[in-house]
Amino acid sequence: MKSRENLVRLKQFRVNEGRRRMAQLDAMIADFDRMATELEAQIAAEESKAGITDQNHFAYPTFAKAARLRRDNLRTSQAELIHQREQEKAELAEAEAELAKAEALETRDARQRCGGEARAMTGS
Repeated sequence: MKSRENLVRLKQFRVNEGRRRMAQLDAMIADFDRMATELEAQIAAEESKAGITDQNHFAYPTFAKAARLRRDNLRTSQAELIHQREQEKAELAEAEAELAKAEALETRDARQRCGGEARAMTGS
């Protein structure tokens, strides 16, 4: 059945897309983590250089304030991406289950076609 084959291909495409999106989200989460870690090192270096670690101090380095804000924004974005990844993970699991069902139906149909052809050849 041609329509069943198309259904399997469509489900396979959805699974592959889900896996690609998961890989992208994983890469973005890792990048954000790396950037935030680098910013933390820069903040520590700036505070050490200035000798001031109190953010409320009037002479606290402006660069450290900006870096802290950027780091916090990265961490917030990272948390949102982790949430998106969890949603994507659930959608991917659903798509994989649908693919397995469609493949099972396709296999069943293929067996029935083979069985029908064998009966036709034997004249049953």
